[in-house]
Amino acid sequence: MTFGIAMNSPQRKLVRVQEKGQVTLPVDIRKRLGLKKGDLVAVMDADDGIFITRQEVLATRALDRIGDLLREHGLSLDELIESGRGTRSRIIEERYGLPSDTQD
Repeated sequence: MTFGIAMNSPQRKLVRVQEKGQVTLPVDIRKRLGLKKGDLVAVMDADDGIFITRQEVLATRALDRIGDLLREHGLSLDELIESGRGTRSRIIEERYGLPSDTQD
């Protein structure tokens, strides 16, 4: 079976399969796809070889969007966490009768 990388250009790139089946994607392809260390890719079996596509973890996109929204409203993650501490302390005091000075 051949090893192929889906590309818009007809240019063929050869890579060597290393120990444990590892391959290194050429730097120009990694840059074009925005791949960096630790990113996920999907590998699919195709008639003429394999097809590799970039995958994005939905949680990461969601967290990035939350960060963007916080910045748009002039808030930081630390401020959001700190505001939650007061709310948690109040709920614990109301629900369990524990004094809020014992909470973080």
